[in-house]
Amino acid sequence: MIIQLISALRSCTIGVAHGTYIGKRLLHDSLIRISSCVKEALNDGKPVVALESTIISHGMPYPCNISIARKVEDIVRHNGSVPATVGVICGRIHIGLSEEELQVLGKSNHSIKISRRDLPHALSQGLSGGTTVSATMIAAHKAGIKVFVTGGIGGVHHGGECTMDVSADLTELGRTPVAVVSAGVKSMMDIGRTLEYLETQGVCVATFGESKEFPAFFSHRSGFKAPCNIQNEEEAAKLIASSLELGLGCGVLLAVPIPKEYTTISHIIEEAVQQALQEARLKGIVGKEVTPFLLQKVNELTDASNKILPDPDNARVGSRIAVALSKILNAKKQQQLQTNDILPSASRLIVIGGINIDFIMKAKNSALLFGGQTNPCIVYQSFGGVGRNLADILYNNSDTFVLYVLSHMRHGFSWLHFFIFLNQSTGALDTDCKLDQGH
Repeated sequence: MIIQLISALRSCTIGVAHGTYIGKRLLHDSLIRISSCVKEALNDGKPVVALESTIISHGMPYPCNISIARKVEDIVRHNGSVPATVGVICGRIHIGLSEEELQVLGKSNHSIKISRRDLPHALSQGLSGGTTVSATMIAAHKAGIKVFVTGGIGGVHHGGECTMDVSADLTELGRTPVAVVSAGVKSMMDIGRTLEYLETQGVCVATFGESKEFPAFFSHRSGFKAPCNIQNEEEAAKLIASSLELGLGCGVLLAVPIPKEYTTISHIIEEAVQQALQEARLKGIVGKEVTPFLLQKVNELTDASNKILPDPDNARVGSRIAVALSKILNAKKQQQLQTNDILPSASRLIVIGGINIDFIMKAKNSALLFGGQTNPCIVYQSFGGVGRNLADILYNNSDTFVLYVLSHMRHGFSWLHFFIFLNQSTGALDTDCKLDQGH
């Protein structure tokens, strides 16, 4: 019973005001809808891959956009994961789009491009649109999806040091713990400054495969080196698992270069991109309108992009990474459940409550020095809190098993800790369910 209680507490946050437990994945029905197949996969610990939808709403013309979306989902399924395309339909985030919902986004001329900043407005006004990298990362994280596959992420625009035109994709990577598998950064960006900005955000960036050469979407070369390189899906999964276990609170960017057989086509597309960029400058197109314009213009100038997108290598790689990651995470869950040997078998009283730390400072001198601004003092600290005090009384008067659940504190504690008192021994139960004696 104790094991189940600890497991339940770990997957929940505590609503103190109402005294109720709210699961991390229990999302508000009015704002977020998870399809039944995605929800079932998440509950069963199966690998799930999030996919964005701006390629559907703004990237390509109908019906090519729907065809591409289906093919990418098929690649994800074929390689062992469940695809979860994310979009906003009538003011509601949908995680796992149905065929009908894909058609709504693909056909509509009124769909908007939705980034982090646009989510509150789109949801409150009942709008529909495709989610960018940042909005898709948010939705994936709220659903518990760890891996997200996309084509190319945004970056720092040329001249961004003056215009401050920096994609929200980069800041989202710095604050949302989702692994993004992409073909690198879009080639029209300032890739050097983009990599520098990602370093500032604390984002681990790694190339996938044999080379550390950072890819540039339609090109497998950018002239810049990535700080890290991983050789296969298993290494990638270990990297992601390490980041999640550390609780860094940021994402991981895994850059998968396009297959070398597309090198000739990539040169054609790069020329079209540069031509489209020049036209965008002449027309004064800026901000979030640049990327949709470039994609549409490239499609007009050449059909080479259609030859690459139906078989994106990053979708295949991302799906396999999700499979490897699910094996690691499921194994850790099994280890957490095998803790009966450190917990008491007898039925004992459990106290769940809060604990406070009081700091008391007493001046060494009765007279104020330096105008009262600086005075030597002695600092004491003591523990209190209703839950702690009640547990202390019970512990001293009976054979009691005490479980403390601590909410977030500013003095070096993580958001959730478990403290166990067993007879005369005191220990701290860490997130791996190991009892560290003497703390």
